[in-house]
Amino acid sequence: MTNNSLVKNDPLILRKIIEASIFAANKALSMDKLLRLFSAEDAVDKNMIGDTLAQLKGEYQGRGVELIEVSSGFRFQVISSAAPWVSRLWDEKPQKYSRALLETLALVAYRQPVTRGEIEEIRGVSVSSQIMRTLVEREWVRIIGHKDVPGKPAMYATTKIFLDYFSLKKLDELPTLAEIRDLDTINAELDFGETEGLDSAGGFSSESEEKAKNEKTSDPERIDIDNALSALKETYQKIDGLNNNSLSEENNKPS
Repeated sequence: MTNNSLVKNDPLILRKIIEASIFAANKALSMDKLLRLFSAEDAVDKNMIGDTLAQLKGEYQGRGVELIEVSSGFRFQVISSAAPWVSRLWDEKPQKYSRALLETLALVAYRQPVTRGEIEEIRGVSVSSQIMRTLVEREWVRIIGHKDVPGKPAMYATTKIFLDYFSLKKLDELPTLAEIRDLDTINAELDFGETEGLDSAGGFSSESEEKAKNEKTSDPERIDIDNALSALKETYQKIDGLNNNSLSEENNKPS
């Protein structure tokens, strides 16, 4: 009996193949990529794969890893409650991002498409070219066009990689402004990262920036959670204030 006939006739074999493939992949696998694992002889369709993924999700509930769906597809990841202990496998400290970068990323996520000038107007300070370059190089943000105004400024929007990094399937899953108001409570419960080297504005001092350049990290994609939550909360409050002002101006217009 060939492997193909085994796949067609044994759901357990199908589950093992899909489970092994997602574990072996270095990034999320979409439904189409999973379907391409099988030949016509296997007689496997998307419904069968979908049912198998649902079974796997159930099997991994309550364990140290979980099967989740993000924008790019399906992947296994460590559960968040185990992350503080798992992170001790690496001696190096996680890379930290400045408050200014996190605020800029939040504004792109919630106001996209948005120009650099619009970001500066909301934040009240200029946005450095390095911040925008970093976000683009990380592939969290990309230029999707140019606004039809004098100067034709670039318009920025988030990417699928941004959604994958934050374990989101789509932008609708971003927390609402009402939920952001509870971040003080969340911040107190989370004990990740350190604030050493941060200045009073939540960014890095020149000394710590220089030190960071010389430090190697095993996982450069991780962020300082404390700094992230604090910066994002303030940014969302600014957005909320702008929205309230716009609504007030609309209501005060003469009929």
